[in-house]
Amino acid sequence: MNSKFTTPPADILEKLIDRCLKEGATAADCSLGASEGVSVDVRDGKLEDVERSESQAIQLRVLFGQRQAHVSGSDLSDEAVSALAERCVAMAKAVPEDKYAGLASPELLAKDPPVLDLEGDGEIPLEKLEADAIAAEAAALGVEGVKTVAGCGNGWSRTERWVAASNGFASYLSGGSTGLGLAAVAERDGAMERDYDSWSVRKMADRPSPEEIGRTAGERAVARLGPRKVKTQKAAVLYDKRVASSLIGTFLSAISGPSVARGVSFLKDRLGEKVFADGINIIDDPFLAKALGCRNHDGEGLPVERKHLIEDGVLIDWLLNLSSAKQLGRQPNGFASGGFGNPPGVGTSNTHVEAGEKAPETLMKEAGKGLLVTDMFGPSINPNTGDYSVGVAGFWFEDGAVQYPVSEVTIAGDLPSMFARLIPASDLEFRGRLNAPSLLIEDMSIAGN
Repeated sequence: MNSKFTTPPADILEKLIDRCLKEGATAADCSLGASEGVSVDVRDGKLEDVERSESQAIQLRVLFGQRQAHVSGSDLSDEAVSALAERCVAMAKAVPEDKYAGLASPELLAKDPPVLDLEGDGEIPLEKLEADAIAAEAAALGVEGVKTVAGCGNGWSRTERWVAASNGFASYLSGGSTGLGLAAVAERDGAMERDYDSWSVRKMADRPSPEEIGRTAGERAVARLGPRKVKTQKAAVLYDKRVASSLIGTFLSAISGPSVARGVSFLKDRLGEKVFADGINIIDDPFLAKALGCRNHDGEGLPVERKHLIEDGVLIDWLLNLSSAKQLGRQPNGFASGGFGNPPGVGTSNTHVEAGEKAPETLMKEAGKGLLVTDMFGPSINPNTGDYSVGVAGFWFEDGAVQYPVSEVTIAGDLPSMFARLIPASDLEFRGRLNAPSLLIEDMSIAGN
């Protein structure tokens, strides 16, 4: 894609920053991103839709003292870039001050960030995308009980991003990925259930075959047929690894520096304390091989590294960018997200809960009876107290074995006590930016009949 630019992107960003400073800005940062990709959809064994996308965008943030503004555009001509700078500087002069706004000091910046190999397969032939999608659909339809496939898509994409700032930081990162997924619909006695399987990976070689993906989606849909309701009670809940990461997502929200600074986190007073049980480790790894969330610096140009967020159950640190670190009187720690043309937020790279020693079936057997959750919807979380409830579907289990599917169930608890008694299974699988094995929590409130 780089060859499509008549002016080198790094030169465009350098000129943009220079223009902002000449217009009176005290600081500026910016980014230029380009992406391309192809996606296909199939239905009934035939190609239904093909979409090719190509885009480019430039983003600029200007600081005028403690005032800041940001703009974006897609026109990279000299005239448009100059107008972008003038407009952003004018906006920055007019907005209210933000006493926490600012760029990182040069001494904080990442020095010689490591080079990351995030490339995918490159452009995948349309015929290959179509054939794999058709094969996945056929495999799902081949599962007895599957009535139709609601949607089956396949595609590839590649992105490039250049960033630069007036504090001297500049960087380039590129990467590619491919994704295949489908939703199968099963029917019995006029009642229908649906489920899915989906994989997004750097390279096709790192995912299951299309036939396995389709078959898995079909078998999951059939397994959900004939759901029952359960009685209201207290019992163990096992979050399947497909949904367990959402529970850890609530933890990451609670340790977000901006949330802590605003006082809207149920963990705001727990730094350095035991939050999870002994032996629980939650790790963020920006260099995890083949992962989708890799980065070699954060959204403000600070260095990143593999870090424990939870170590042996203890909360190690908040997720901080420069702004929230200033508000909390702490040092930034490489968790700024976005940035370079936008006010940076806070986010992780590749975060996972370390696997436990016991298989999910062993945990179910030891728990006696309970609910295996495979689908969730409509979560309600009070960020101040951690009170938690969510609608779920899944399976009732007894003596370590699934007995029957269930639906129209709500589970509830409070996240601080849920975290404290959480038990990870041994089935950790890296499939996205946030990964967790199946997670067992005993003595949950289950609302049914």
